[in-house]
Amino acid sequence: MAEYFKEPSRTFNEYLLIPGYSSSECRVENVSLKTPIVKYKKGEKPALTMNIPLVSAVMQAVSDDRMAVALAKEGGISFIYGSQSIEDQAKMIAKAKSFKAGFVPSDANIRPDQTLQDILDLKERTGHSTTAVTEDGTSEGKMVGLVTSRDYRISRLDRATKVSEFMTPFDKLITAKEGITLHDANDVLWDNKLNALPIVDDEQRFKYFVFRKDYEQHKKNVNELLDDGKQYIVGAGINTRDYEERVPALLEAGADIICMDSSEGYSEWQGRTLKWIRENYGDTVKCGAGNVVDRDGFMYLAKAGADFVKIGIGGGSICITREQKGIGRGQASAVQDVAKARDDYFKETGVYIPICSDGGIVYDYHMTLALAMGADFLMLGRYFARFDESPSAKLMVNGNYVKEYWGEGSNRARNWQRYDLGGDKKLSFEEGVDSYVPYAGSLSTNVRQSLQKVKSTMCNCGCTSIKELQQNSKMTLVSATSIVEGGAHDVIKKDVSSNSSR
Repeated sequence: MAEYFKEPSRTFNEYLLIPGYSSSECRVENVSLKTPIVKYKKGEKPALTMNIPLVSAVMQAVSDDRMAVALAKEGGISFIYGSQSIEDQAKMIAKAKSFKAGFVPSDANIRPDQTLQDILDLKERTGHSTTAVTEDGTSEGKMVGLVTSRDYRISRLDRATKVSEFMTPFDKLITAKEGITLHDANDVLWDNKLNALPIVDDEQRFKYFVFRKDYEQHKKNVNELLDDGKQYIVGAGINTRDYEERVPALLEAGADIICMDSSEGYSEWQGRTLKWIRENYGDTVKCGAGNVVDRDGFMYLAKAGADFVKIGIGGGSICITREQKGIGRGQASAVQDVAKARDDYFKETGVYIPICSDGGIVYDYHMTLALAMGADFLMLGRYFARFDESPSAKLMVNGNYVKEYWGEGSNRARNWQRYDLGGDKKLSFEEGVDSYVPYAGSLSTNVRQSLQKVKSTMCNCGCTSIKELQQNSKMTLVSATSIVEGGAHDVIKKDVSSNSSR
């Protein structure tokens, strides 16, 4: 006879937090969102922590090198998607790791034989007014000059004029050599009243810009997640098929942490992958595993050597696994069950294995609920897909800007490895959809607003750390009527507030 769970499968939307006593110290500026991302022994510090409890999903429409840098600037980690060739994924990781804090590679470069019209087109496409002129027009070609908006006047210059005729030539530029520290580069900027300082190597090949405007922004990014070399922390997704070739390539490219990307992680395939990693790298390589939805799944992956365990099956906004296969569990129930297993495992072994809630987040307050229920951090797909920094296209649909968003189990992604059960190398049926999400602007603005809400709620609960929230929060189930009562009701609203968007 089948085993039945006594409690129904519940979602975050069915819970509310009960306010606790808030002392005068419970202020937003006093709240810390630092959280461990890899396992550690009792009394020791984890080898890797995040400054905010957010990571971006291992998805084509979400996590590339640009997302990795943007999220690391805020204190989180992006897991660059693995449903691409090993070489292409490694290149993305290397590109993100080469992006030193304050040193900006240029994606707007031009040749000296191109024209003013080409400059204007480039500016329209990228929004950048500072353009490196290189011999071949590439981002690492030999630098021969620089063009800024001060070098031309559209009303007085023919648009067919060659760039070489109005650019500032290299011998008249103030530049710095690769290897200069950010502190010294900023000194050069300020001492010479520059807006941009080009960084070149010994062969005069262009490498980076250091911008005056980034100085203040860098000071404001107090949560930047950097390694010992002042490079951003970058994650990567792997599968359980080609890990023997993919893992070494990703590590060589600079990946700081990897994660198995699978719709269901309670499997021999994940056990084999973790065993291979431990046999070849010991504990030096940090690898997460999942996804699971109950105690048994967590215990299996914990004993197999996972550094963190991911929770969630079928709760993602583009996931149709539950519809297609009838497996999964409400995300709130899954997080609660696995959190209890995590705590029991810690008591038994003295090893704390962080857990990641993946999916089921609809509103910002669901983030706080997931953390209160025991999640150490959250993996988000739809949330990050809406931003400028995601790799998907921005489109106008029915008069509104949207961004494309598709699941790894969709025919568009064709990521059969994520749903691999050891059979044919193909996607037999879809477990994800191809869709749009409302465009939301920059990552920084949205993440900071979302986390401001999380911190504010934590203060209402009398907590100033995630650990306190997990230990001291009180929750209540809500009825369908309570959910209706919780929103605006019995009034005629004038407009739709941007703060109540899904």
